[in-house]
Amino acid sequence: MSDYAVTNPATGELGKTYPTIGDAELADAIATADRAHSVWSRAATVEERAALVRRVGELHSERRDELAEIIGREMGKPVEQGLGEVDFCAAIYEYYADNASTLLADEPISLSEGDGSAFVRRSSVGVILGIMPWNFPYYQVARFAGPNLVVGNTILLKHASQCPESAAAMEAIFDDAGFPGGAYTNIYATNDQIADVIADPRVQGVSVTGSERAGAAVAEIAGRNLKKVVLELGGSDPFVLLSTDDLDGVVESAVAARLDNAGQSCNAAKRFVVAADLYEPFVSKLTEALTAVEPGDPFSSDAEMGPLSSATAADRLEDQLRRAVAEGATLVGGTREGNFVSPGILTGVTPRNSAHLEEFFGPIAMVYRVDSEDEAVAVANDTPYGLGSFVFTTDPDQALRVADRIEAGMVFVNVVGADAAELPFGGVKRSGFGRELGRYATEEFVNRKMIRIGG
Repeated sequence: MSDYAVTNPATGELGKTYPTIGDAELADAIATADRAHSVWSRAATVEERAALVRRVGELHSERRDELAEIIGREMGKPVEQGLGEVDFCAAIYEYYADNASTLLADEPISLSEGDGSAFVRRSSVGVILGIMPWNFPYYQVARFAGPNLVVGNTILLKHASQCPESAAAMEAIFDDAGFPGGAYTNIYATNDQIADVIADPRVQGVSVTGSERAGAAVAEIAGRNLKKVVLELGGSDPFVLLSTDDLDGVVESAVAARLDNAGQSCNAAKRFVVAADLYEPFVSKLTEALTAVEPGDPFSSDAEMGPLSSATAADRLEDQLRRAVAEGATLVGGTREGNFVSPGILTGVTPRNSAHLEEFFGPIAMVYRVDSEDEAVAVANDTPYGLGSFVFTTDPDQALRVADRIEAGMVFVNVVGADAAELPFGGVKRSGFGRELGRYATEEFVNRKMIRIGG
């Protein structure tokens, strides 16, 4: 059986399969991307590249129903959420089209001595490999491809093996938008083949969104070959609640932050760190709200949550929950039927419990009671990850004070679901390094060439 296949996680039905790329075909793809770079980066102006990137966003909008249906089959995303993902992609491509000229404008340098002038000119570096995961099949690609294409880099895209249909649909969009051959190429490659791609001297960098294990493996190969890497890996994001005058509103935000994409999001709120005076009512209301949500058919318009992405994902989460309870935690909800797992809440998780340092990639919330701001920060930071975080408080000074102390790449204060194309995305610690989205995404794989002109 092909490594690339669509298996509907809601039904277990095997759909389309796609052949793995042959070694000769892969070699041709690398060579074509390398040749295309000179055309795409030099013959096309920034404005011409931006126009094609804009068309990619427009085609996402035009094909949003078809695209949402595909990922419903591939990884179980409810249709309404799939449509939202496609719309966000369109906004990302539009952002880079709108801002390409500004983001890539020459940057003057004030000289400390001597006559003449100096400036930094940003230019592309060449072929960039993107390795993408299954949980947001379009969005992950958009935030990688959009900035790199306006810079003038060319892209080889290796998608998750369970997302071959969405990968093909995206390649068709780039082709239909008018990109030159080789500017964006989808490759159904094996892990061994990808190791060879990273080592190829024509490939200048690698961007990985995925698990900590995958990121470490890619970074090891890239390091041996002196290739730059951007890593967006796992997260166990804290949701810190210190004070509120609207507990029902906070609980609503907590549910939204935990259950988006069935909890299968790197930057979802996963650990809820709650001040002691709010702990009991918060746990009661959160438990009621979470357990009221029932996973359902992703193709139903009223589905709040679909299945987990695969039997493997459901097995992993089930094992984590079993171990957490065996080690002393209390679980409400979290029952499994096939690949559907109901939302649940874990309390009584201590630092000795293995769950304390693990990432739960599913609809399970861990809740901690804390007695002070200092303790809240300590619990929030007691994780190997450092991707995103949330702080809820009525004290604006406290909000910034805690935000400054949290070890994470992103902090959202009194808001959830506020990601945007212009906001940089990325983490610290074992959540990886580098940034996607916003202006910083165009700075990752770019040559900042200094040009000094004498007087």
